[in-house]
Amino acid sequence: MGSKCCKSGPDKDVLEKEKLKWLREKRLRARVKAAGKIQAWWRGTLVRRTLLVAALMAWMIQIWWRTLLWRRVLKRRQDLLKIYVIQEEAAVKLQSWVRMWQCHRRYCHMCNALCILQGPKGCFTFQTQDILQEQYEVTPSHPEFHIEILSV
Repeated sequence: MGSKCCKSGPDKDVLEKEKLKWLREKRLRARVKAAGKIQAWWRGTLVRRTLLVAALMAWMIQIWWRTLLWRRVLKRRQDLLKIYVIQEEAAVKLQSWVRMWQCHRRYCHMCNALCILQGPKGCFTFQTQDILQEQYEVTPSHPEFHIEILSV
């Protein structure tokens, strides 16, 4: 028995060394696996952070572009409004000139009619259809014009 004990001693050391080697390898594999998980988590974090930054940048660009488009729309509206105001003012001014020209023409017709009907310090009264009565008094210096509406 004593001899068996001596033979099994070196085998035990070898087995013990193999067991320790196997445990070290197991620990190393566990550490490598844990390191792989940590690296995967870290890479995922970096990717998510990069994607977040890219998404924020894209969002900022979209906001900038929409603001630019909105400013263009507002500027276009203002330009169209300015054009509209200018056209309206021109139309009003043109209408004013036409009305002024019509009044001036009527005034000239009346003056011409007065000059034709003018007597030597006389007064003429015309009645037409009992609606409108016009009176003209002529003085030597300048004619006067007066219209009275009697009934409508």
